[in-house]
Amino acid sequence: MSEKTKTGRTGIAALRAGMSRNTAAKYLKEGKLPSEMKAVRDWRTRPDPFEQHWPRIEARLVAEPDLEARVIFEELQEHHPGLYEPGQLRTLQRRIKQWRGLAGPDKEVFFPQAHRPGEALQTDFTWASKLGVTIQGEDFPHMLCHPVLPYSNWEWATVCHSESLAALKRGVQEALFRLDHAPKFHQTDNSTAATHDLTSGKRAFNEEYMAMVGHFGMHPRTIAVGEKEQNGDVEAMHRGLKNRLKQYLLLRGSNDFESATAYEMWLWRMLLKTNRPRQTKLQEELAVMRPVTMARLPEFTEVDTRVSSWSTISIKSNVYSVPSRLIGEKIMVRVYEGRIDVYYGGKVQLTTQRLLGRGGHRINYRHIIWSLVKKPGAFRLYRYQEDLFPSLVFRRAYDALRDRFEENKADKEYVRILHLAASTMEAEVETALELLLEAGTLLSAEGVKSMVTDGETLAAMGMDAPLVDLSVYDNLLSRQEGCI
Repeated sequence: MSEKTKTGRTGIAALRAGMSRNTAAKYLKEGKLPSEMKAVRDWRTRPDPFEQHWPRIEARLVAEPDLEARVIFEELQEHHPGLYEPGQLRTLQRRIKQWRGLAGPDKEVFFPQAHRPGEALQTDFTWASKLGVTIQGEDFPHMLCHPVLPYSNWEWATVCHSESLAALKRGVQEALFRLDHAPKFHQTDNSTAATHDLTSGKRAFNEEYMAMVGHFGMHPRTIAVGEKEQNGDVEAMHRGLKNRLKQYLLLRGSNDFESATAYEMWLWRMLLKTNRPRQTKLQEELAVMRPVTMARLPEFTEVDTRVSSWSTISIKSNVYSVPSRLIGEKIMVRVYEGRIDVYYGGKVQLTTQRLLGRGGHRINYRHIIWSLVKKPGAFRLYRYQEDLFPSLVFRRAYDALRDRFEENKADKEYVRILHLAASTMEAEVETALELLLEAGTLLSAEGVKSMVTDGETLAAMGMDAPLVDLSVYDNLLSRQEGCI
């Protein structure tokens, strides 16, 4: 049309527009664009194969709007064998889709929210195991505690292993002290870290969570039960964060890290890079948020308990062994997100990795072996027997003992080997066991003891026992005296 106005000639205008003269003449005559001339087809090109049974199908859809086309089609095939072919399922799906658009029930409407600067910090947990991160070659299944400011999309994350209150506390504190400001609200979903069930069936905030939020001058806010879309901003940012981390790992050239701490330090460097383009909006948020002037809260909970006669304690529905000298004593346990510290008399007696979930157990054989060696018969039915095999080599050694001796004798020999590992060096005993198993030599506690005490394990590995030259220490002392 533009070319016709310039030249006044239909043929030249059609040539320049890349179409035939007749087509150009048609559009010029009608004065409409091609898209405006396309007629909407409102007739069928072939008979409707479901017309006979459509009234029944429609009645079912009215009664049960959530029925899927596939289920209805399978029912039709069952009641009318040979009438419907598998390829007609797609036809029924299109027919039902059209019916729902024209006469189906109303659908739930979602309302986009306008976020106000500095109003709320949304926090949620997400699994990050699919990133394939390893620690010194070992798989590292983990989660991320992920706080987000929805207005600016500023985000932070900490590594954790469960949706615990300790993990939530650490994640929120790291974000707030990184910002050096706190918003008016802190919003979470209905995880047990923040809320719990009441007898009325409603959910209320945990006292510990309320204390944490109140410490920073924030107000708690949660989404409705079963309405995860109300936490949509942080949910959507989970995907973006993990996609970026996957790309950064590819750029790094390796998913392996020296330690969990090294991995988290790398994660934080990547988050600093991610947050750089968000600084303009972030400044708007910080301008209306209150400065964080309060001290950091301790990232643990304290539990007072008493050590059982089994030399164990139960913490957060999991069982841990402690030194047997503490049996009957009241102790204090600090429960962190990833570990527990056992205190007695104000001093740390034990630090061990925290178990996840419920019903787990971690028994250190060194805590109980001195009693077990006096009562070896208790080994056979010991509730936590599997924890008394420090490695697969010890398990194989026990099986070899069972093949050689009757059950009671085998248990006694293995308990003596375990006692040897506790009183000397476990690595040396393990090496001796491995050598004996490879040689097919009949095992006994005495045989293992002789190898360890005579230094045969070092010799078998081609190693010499180290000789210590004490004159080195004399020289060191003389130098220190000269310096003084």
